[in-house]
Parts: sequence; structure tokens; C-alpha cells
Amino acid sequence: MRLLQRLPLTLTFTAVAALHALLVASVAMLLQRFVLHHIALSVLMAAVLDLPLLAFHVRQLLAPMHSLYRALAGTVASYRDGDFSFSLTWEGEGELRELVDSHNALGDVLREQRVALVQRELLLDTMVQNTPVAMVLVGPSGHVAHANLAARRMLGEGRRLEGRMFDALLADAPEPLRDAFERGGDAMFSVGDGDDEEIYHLSRRRFRLNGRRHELVLLRQLTAELRRQEVQTWKKVIRVISHELNNSLAPIASLAHSGAELLRRGQYEKLPVALATIEERARHLEGFIRDYARFAKLPAPRLEPVEWSCFVEQLRSQVAFVGAAGVEGVVRIDVAQMEQALLNLLKNAHESGSAHEGVELVLRRLPDTWRIDVLDRGQGMNEAVLANALLPFYSTKRNGTGLGLALVREIAEAHGGSVSLANRDGGGLCVSIMLPA
Repeated sequence: MRLLQRLPLTLTFTAVAALHALLVASVAMLLQRFVLHHIALSVLMAAVLDLPLLAFHVRQLLAPMHSLYRALAGTVASYRDGDFSFSLTWEGEGELRELVDSHNALGDVLREQRVALVQRELLLDTMVQNTPVAMVLVGPSGHVAHANLAARRMLGEGRRLEGRMFDALLADAPEPLRDAFERGGDAMFSVGDGDDEEIYHLSRRRFRLNGRRHELVLLRQLTAELRRQEVQTWKKVIRVISHELNNSLAPIASLAHSGAELLRRGQYEKLPVALATIEERARHLEGFIRDYARFAKLPAPRLEPVEWSCFVEQLRSQVAFVGAAGVEGVVRIDVAQMEQALLNLLKNAHESGSAHEGVELVLRRLPDTWRIDVLDRGQGMNEAVLANALLPFYSTKRNGTGLGLALVREIAEAHGGSVSLANRDGGGLCVSIMLPA
């Protein structure tokens, strides 16, 4: 039987069928010669006599295959349950051997994938648990589905948070954190006073997991980073202010000394030139300090509904540009602040070297936002300038303060919008302000 099992299945059954056909033919010949003397009846009787023997042989041949099929069913059930440790053996050849080999190869692949998946899950869990960012996953019922170690320390005094109501955790949290959640969206808040003040950034993201709505809450402590950045910013501010003060005070001191000498010598005709230069430098210094004060004291916007057509005409009366004609719609803005932002951008467009007719203002209504584009046909910006142009105190102009575009960005973000810059095809720059509709 083991010899037959090693043979291909088709060959085995062909051989058994041939042997039984030969046996039936032999028995039929004997019956026809010695008993029945009728060929048809002899063949029928021989076939009937051979049936039990044929059934026995077929059952013997199929028994290993039945065992194999049961084993296949068992391993498939184990795979369904996530257990990929089983494999099969088959000593035969042919189609069943190919089936067993394919099944074992599938098991090997599934085992490798399971090991890789477990390793990735372990790596991901290790990263999530050891990140300094507090991460809390809130399920659709408001219960905490997952929280890392940082979240446990921040919200649960080191205890597990899974299964607890997130609202209950917020009720025990510091008031600034509760206020940040009530405002909705991303926010920054501080906890404590004086030297014990800690600054945090809150991020909230909603998504669907297995068809159910979940929310991911991220809390990141920014105190150290912000303090380092604050020191660097103050150093840069001091350098810029020192540079501007020296550029203005040194000529003023020199001209004042020269004026005194002219007075002593009686050369009064040259005094107006010296005094005019002193006045020019003093006014430049006054404007420089005024710009810094405006940037530092920018108040929260006082939003009010404004017709775009009226706003654009008021803007056009102060600076020349083309476009934005016939725009209809209402937007909620602080008129003075938005006017200041667009005046800065339009004046920059005129100073870029663009022709007056190349300075354009374009207003477009998008599904959830208003987009304001200020376009010019100047020289544009290189990649380094584009990357830093919106940063405070960054300027490529000889006498620039680096606050114009930074003030525009501050105003746009205070309105819940954003600012972006991009070079135009054919030369020039496009500055886009996105505002909530």
C-alpha cells in the first residue's frame, strides 16, 4: 500500500482499474466456458462478483487521502484561529504531494508574517510607550481605549487609564487643560505660575477605526523647547535692534559733532544739510521702533461681517492694483488688521520690481475658505528666502526690519487662517492668505 501511495494518484487508480478489468475478463471467460455458456451474462456476473473486491481496494486507496483531507481541514481551522504552527507530511507523489507542499508553504508564509507583525507591534508599542508625548485614544463611547506611559503620568498619576471615562479624567485635570479642550481643535496652554510654569501643546485628531469614530489626543510639553527658542529669539531681536540703533545713532552723533564745529566756525550755510540728515535718521529710527511696537502689541482681532466689494474699494483708494473687481460675498474679519496685512503685501509687490499693472489682487471662494492672492511679476524668491520669509526679523532688504510678512502671518493666523508663498511661472511671486468662510 505504501508503494501505491508513492505513485501518482492517476497512475494508481489506472493500475487498479486495469487489474480489476483483467480480473473481470478472466472470471467472465471461466463462467462462459464452464458454467453459463453466455458471454453477456458471464461478464455481468463477473462484474457483480468483483464489486466487493473493487470497493475494498478503492477504500484502501482512499483511506490515506481521507486522513490527509481531515488533517487539511484541521490545519485550516488552526490558521483561522491564528495558530500557524502546524504542517503536514505526505510520502506520496503527484497532485496530493503538490497540494501538501503548497499548504505547508502557505503555513510558512503565514508564520513569517505573524512573527513580523508581532515584531512590528512590539516596536510600535515600545515607541508609543516611551515617547514623551502623552497619547490617549478615546473610543466612540468616551472611554479611554489606549494610553501610553506619558499619558498615565500626566492624567492618572501613573495608573492605567484604559476603560476610564475621558471626561472624568478631564474633570480632575488642571483648569487650563479643560479650557483648551472646551475651545476645541489644537491649542497651547500653560500650567502653573512663575518658575513652575509648564507649557503644553494640545492636538486632537478624529478618525474612523473599524467603522467607529475615535479621537486621538496628543499632549506635548514644550517648556524647554520654547525657552530655548525664546532665548534665541531675544538674541536675534537684540542683534537687529543694536544694528539699527548703531546705524542711526552713529551718523546722528557724527553730524551733531559736525554741526557744533560748523557753529563754532560760523559756517551756518551747511547746517541745514546736517540737520536734515539728522532728522531723516531720527525718523527712520522712529519708524523702526513703531513697527516693532505694532508687531508686539497686535491685539486680538475684532471680527465683524464685511462686504468684500466695499473692503476692496477702500483698499484700492490707498494703493494701486488690478483685479478683484465685482467680487461678491461677506467675510468676518478685523477690517483694520486685514487692511494692514494686504497693504503690506501690495506695497511689497510694488517694491519687487514689478510693473504697476503686474500687481494683482485675486479673491476666490473655496468650499470652506476665502483665498486672497497677491500677485506680482517681480523677481520672485529663491528657495532659501521662501523658507524663511515668514519668520520674524528675517529680511533681504537693506533697511528692512523683517516684520512685514511676519505681521501678515500673525494677522492671518489670528483670524484662523494661514499664509503661504510660491513663485509664479514666468516670474514673480504669489502670496496667498486663506481665511475661514
